[in-house]
Amino acid sequence: MDTLSAIVVATVSISFTAWIGVLTLFLRDELVDQVLLGLVALAAGSLIGGAFLHLLPRAIAESGSADTLPLFLFLIGGFCLFYVLEQFLHWHHHHAATHEHEPVSYLVLVSDTLHNFIDGLVIAGAFLLGTPLGIVTTLAIALHEIPQEIGDFGVLVYGGFGRRRALVLNYLTQATVILGGVVGFFLGDVVTGLPSVLLSFAAGNFIYIASSDLIPEIKQETGVRRSILYFLVFLGGIVLMLGVRLLDGVLR
Repeated sequence: MDTLSAIVVATVSISFTAWIGVLTLFLRDELVDQVLLGLVALAAGSLIGGAFLHLLPRAIAESGSADTLPLFLFLIGGFCLFYVLEQFLHWHHHHAATHEHEPVSYLVLVSDTLHNFIDGLVIAGAFLLGTPLGIVTTLAIALHEIPQEIGDFGVLVYGGFGRRRALVLNYLTQATVILGGVVGFFLGDVVTGLPSVLLSFAAGNFIYIASSDLIPEIKQETGVRRSILYFLVFLGGIVLMLGVRLLDGVLR
């Protein structure tokens, strides 16, 4: 199999992780409603863990520079851009004829699109360095994507999307990993250094969504037992990302 075909197969396989939410179609609406806030907590922990344990370390490693200030400036830029974007979405949300969907749903879709495109670039770069490294990188990214896709699906449904529509939109954003892989193959030399910048930018997106939108939703729970449960689920999301990071290190 040639390198481009291997990249396409790998990225298409990664895109299928978005369909894990299809399992909820077999659950009663009442049961789904009960677990939605738990999925939001899981997504918040996964985003925080993904930003600090995956994206930032990988950005620093790929930059190859001792000066990390530019990367953190891009992180702040990603955070600020999503702040401005959400303010616009809130304005549009409150002045539109329908108030069906929460702005956080759109932020998640935009952030996931960028993140998945970056993953495609990373997978392409790994395969260009050798098929074994490409396979290992694909496996590591798949392990990272599964818990995040579960959480993202929950956020979309919690934000007002129907489950079927949330599944389709989640897949469309996940499918940008394929585009990233193809672009990375044809522009291998041109995109050198770009992934580190995009990774930092995406980390800022993740941190903003988790801290500004998802965690406040969890904190609205007034019951002590449920508050503790959601916090533990939030920590579980972080621990899950840590476990994937450690496993990633072993695989590499």
